[in-house]
Amino acid sequence: MPDTWLADVGRAAARDAGGVPVELLGDYLRLLADAAITGRHPGRGELDSVGLLGRSAAQQGVSAGRAVQLYLSAARRLWEELPSVVQAGDREAVRASAAAVLHVVDLAVATLAEGYAVARRDLVRREENLRRELIDDLLRGDADLGGLVERAEPFGLDLARVHQVALAMPSRRLPESDAAISALEAVVFDRLGDRDVLVATKDGLLVVLAPADAVTAGRATPAPDAAADLGQLIHGELSRMRHGRPWRVAVGRAHTGLYGIARSYEESREALTMAARLQLDTPVVRAHDLLIFRVLLRDQPAMVDLVHAVLSPLSAARGGAAPLLATLHAYFTAGGVATEAAKRLHVSVRTVTYRLDRVKSLTGYDLADPADRFTMQAAVLGANALNWPAQQLPISA
Repeated sequence: MPDTWLADVGRAAARDAGGVPVELLGDYLRLLADAAITGRHPGRGELDSVGLLGRSAAQQGVSAGRAVQLYLSAARRLWEELPSVVQAGDREAVRASAAAVLHVVDLAVATLAEGYAVARRDLVRREENLRRELIDDLLRGDADLGGLVERAEPFGLDLARVHQVALAMPSRRLPESDAAISALEAVVFDRLGDRDVLVATKDGLLVVLAPADAVTAGRATPAPDAAADLGQLIHGELSRMRHGRPWRVAVGRAHTGLYGIARSYEESREALTMAARLQLDTPVVRAHDLLIFRVLLRDQPAMVDLVHAVLSPLSAARGGAAPLLATLHAYFTAGGVATEAAKRLHVSVRTVTYRLDRVKSLTGYDLADPADRFTMQAAVLGANALNWPAQQLPISA
């Protein structure tokens, strides 16, 4: 049987599969022809060669579906074009020939798929390692810029763009990290319409690096599209996962360039820490919204003095300061609505109003006065951050 005949079959099958390289067929057509004519089954070495072709398909970026389509189309076309000496035989001969061909197809496709799967696992592990190393260097911000640009290119990252970093923290151990990464990449790609996105894990957190061209560097603006709603987008997708609820997501501000990525990351980490210290109950926090708290909490001696001066009189109340402090926290969190604060505390509205009156009588601060209210709220935030009254206040210098 002339090799040119098999070559024609191979080229036609490659076209059927959408232009898949015909070289991925290797000696497969020869194995089919031998099986059809002589009934010979392929040897172990010949099947191993098919497995290597499956690996090659994965490494070349050919989809598994197209690789299998190539092999099935090749078998169909070869059978249709078999010499008349095979097809004109008696019924038993044709049946035996067909069975032999199908046996080769079955073995070859299974071996091809196995080789493809092995290569894909290797590629995923390698990509995951490269992804983790890249994200570590990007978030650290002190790596070689030229080298990072080159390493980021295969992931579709343009480091000259404006980016922002979001961190997602599960309430328990990070669940199904591969599934979470895949889900986040898919939804962020879909919403942003851009491949300039990187999702990875770091220190038990999910890290999302996304473009934010609609956000002015260093200052959040009412931007349309998903960039402005990155935190809500991530939280909504993760909340649909079977495990890991509830999630807290923190989003850093948008900054330009390599060092801007590291800065946005630090802001998002600080936002997560601050939200926990301040006992914020919102699932999505933005670094932009916590700027005032950063100012308040960075000067600890001043905060200690504020808490001591404003809230220490609450210790004289029956039951100590804790119930009154919890009431203040719930009241401020509820936007100054006593009814909502009562729901959060699982007490009556009358209890809330009584406690607020006690606060006024003990401290002299009137929550109806804007200045007093601001001072009291800042003091409550400071108390939460300092874990007072469960812990004694640090001694001011």
